[in-house]
Amino acid sequence: MAPSKTQIANAFKAAKALGISTEEIRPVLRDLYKTFHKNWEHIEADNYRVLFDRYFEMKENKGEAEKRDERPGKAVHLAEEDQVSKRTGSSFELPLKHSTHSGNVQFSRHVASGNGRVHPERASAVSLTSHTNYFMKPKNEGSTNDAIVSAEQTSMRRPGPMNGAARIQRPKANSNGASVSREDKKPIIYKSDITKSTEKVPISLVDDVGIESLPKFNYIPQNIIYQNANLNISLSRIADEDCCPDCFGDCLSAAFPCACALETGGEFVYTPEGLLKEDFLSNRMALVREPDKQPHVYCQDCPIERSKNEDMPEKCKGHVVRRFIKECWRRCGCDMQCGNRVVQRGISCKLQVFWTPQGKGWGVRTLEVLEKGSFVCEYVGEIMTNTELYERNMESTGSERHTYPVTLDADWGSEQILRDEDALCLDATLHGNVARFINHRCFDANLVDIPVQVETPDRHYYHLAFFTTRKVNAFEELNWDYGIDFDDEDHPIEAFQCSCGSPDCRNRNGKGKQR
Repeated sequence: MAPSKTQIANAFKAAKALGISTEEIRPVLRDLYKTFHKNWEHIEADNYRVLFDRYFEMKENKGEAEKRDERPGKAVHLAEEDQVSKRTGSSFELPLKHSTHSGNVQFSRHVASGNGRVHPERASAVSLTSHTNYFMKPKNEGSTNDAIVSAEQTSMRRPGPMNGAARIQRPKANSNGASVSREDKKPIIYKSDITKSTEKVPISLVDDVGIESLPKFNYIPQNIIYQNANLNISLSRIADEDCCPDCFGDCLSAAFPCACALETGGEFVYTPEGLLKEDFLSNRMALVREPDKQPHVYCQDCPIERSKNEDMPEKCKGHVVRRFIKECWRRCGCDMQCGNRVVQRGISCKLQVFWTPQGKGWGVRTLEVLEKGSFVCEYVGEIMTNTELYERNMESTGSERHTYPVTLDADWGSEQILRDEDALCLDATLHGNVARFINHRCFDANLVDIPVQVETPDRHYYHLAFFTTRKVNAFEELNWDYGIDFDDEDHPIEAFQCSCGSPDCRNRNGKGKQR
């Protein structure tokens, strides 16, 4: 069946995200469509992996051919190259996962011999036996979820005496835009799902440049207590006035808002489509962009200041008062499809972790259009006390990478003295979800963080959920304002040198360390 205009347009968008123009990718797409006997599924599998592999391969073949034309008289006969390839044995094979549809396909490829020269070879009878089609790591190198393609030499499994590796050329640019030599480049990284199948939708990771190692962390879909954090989750602590046991089905369809809407002034903040309402979203955006104009509360004995210096803590610098969203939970009578259960249902949009070209390290982009007010994900990590976080970072070495931690509100306006175990934060450095890769952007970020209560009425613990501040296009990077004071030299983690590119960037003096 012929692909629709939308399918073709999506292929062009995916190519554009990698810096490949429509004019360059169109002939490759047309050729591959014929090769697969007009089966579009094989082309779009795994984010068009086979399409881009073919593009880079054809690009290098063209470059090698041009080099040979510039060096007349140095051609080597194919028979001689075969002998060289057999003698050197310098190449290796990478197995492929093929399509579930049966059938044999002939691939015409250019194959590099052991001496590095390139000549044509026909790979015969390549069987298509599974839905996906992408390069996989050899079994003795780790998980089969990793797809690492060597920038030096990579081959398809094929019969015949030839063992030369089919070379695949990649964009030669590092994170700062400078050229990268073959000796400097690491293997191309592609991982089909970093979540270990813990999310409803897979989240892929790709390093198209091939200059960075796979990030080391453990993916968790929900927050988990590190050690001393005081967190008591129990049904008995949820009073009748904090839930809606008499509701049924969808609370948003009821004639009057239930008790769970009291936190937001007696009105639900979600639309029937699952989007955040405009007035609530605008209020939160104003708080982020102009925090000095918002109401503040001050602790008598601030646990944050106490974690820095227990003997002589400084006075509280003030905390912004934020509005919470209260979602229905286990004691409520509604079902899981209730319109007031958005965050707890988890990630539903298609996201991808990628290596950014602007020198910001890893980032997150959406693979689909997101409407304004859409829930994207929540920030997940270890639940720690501020003292535990401070001690962890004092013990770490300067070479270790850290994600920027999130400080949770802790009933700052309470008259009682807050204990250290009640002043909590989230650290996703060692254990976290996809949100740990979302980069910072000053002032005009396309995501905003909003506190959401679900399983406990305690104000010192909640879910930190990200919603879009505007319509976000497919393949656009996601970002949020960390709320960093770049002049704060007492923060347990040194502020990084901001490269967000916002016209309202707060780090104009360039303070902070390079990422």
